[in-house]
Amino acid sequence: MDEAAPEADGRPSPDKPSPDKPSPDTASPDKPGPNKPGEAAPPPEKQLSACRLALTEEIAIAPSIPDIRGPGACGGGDLVRLEAIVLPDKRKVAVKPAAILRCTMASAIADWVRTDMVPLATSLGSTITDLDNFDSFECRGRNRVVGAMLSEHGKANALDVRALKLANGQSIGLTDRTISRDVRERVLHSVCSRFSTVLGPGSDWYHEDHIHLDLAQRRNDYRICQWNVWDPLPQIAPLLPAERPEEAPPREVAAKPEGKSEGKSEAKSEGAKDEADDQESAKPAAPVDKPAAHAGKSKPTTKKRR
Repeated sequence: MDEAAPEADGRPSPDKPSPDKPSPDTASPDKPGPNKPGEAAPPPEKQLSACRLALTEEIAIAPSIPDIRGPGACGGGDLVRLEAIVLPDKRKVAVKPAAILRCTMASAIADWVRTDMVPLATSLGSTITDLDNFDSFECRGRNRVVGAMLSEHGKANALDVRALKLANGQSIGLTDRTISRDVRERVLHSVCSRFSTVLGPGSDWYHEDHIHLDLAQRRNDYRICQWNVWDPLPQIAPLLPAERPEEAPPREVAAKPEGKSEGKSEAKSEGAKDEADDQESAKPAAPVDKPAAHAGKSKPTTKKRR
């Protein structure tokens, strides 16, 4: 006779889980179980660089943009889009078009405009409104030559500037020979003291209409400053060449050797004499005059008899 099963008293058996309470090994919808992988943790927030922390909206309107990687070695990190430079009096200098640069390069451009170019514009009786951006980030070789070394433009570490526009409508073309030489030389000394590379007219044929600025790092902090500030063009082109200055050295006159000159003159005179003789001999001989016919009462000539 089988033993009767004990009657349930309403308490769960220690060996069987309660249907109302899930087992500790059972996965809940909100909590992953031992056999269910957990979701990937969010990536840690990117640490801002010291440059990014210093380049505030009181200095420049330059929002951060994602890093650019490739092709090749093009691109870089800690990039910004430089849209405007904020002057100490809160006015803004628009960068047209906005430049894609590394934060360090954008900060150098902002400091250059705020510190050096604002006083220059003030001396001209105006203020700066626009910076003419000719080129910033572009993945290419130097001077756009196929196969050349990667340009600093390809690293977002260079800016080509063509002009600074003023509030009075004037434009300071950095390579414009109609602009005062003194103004252009002030810009030259300013950029060459701040940037590691400055290329302009006279450096090569690729920089005749703009100024290239970059922060390339070289051994021993070597710098390149190649920009010839040409003299202004004359308003009226001169019709005649300028007079020879008195202090100019005398012009050298090639002296002919005496022996050769005398020999040539003698040969020439002898040749002329021979030619004259030939012409004389070639003339026909003059006819011999015949005795005139009996004329009038003239007596005929008679021979004397011996």
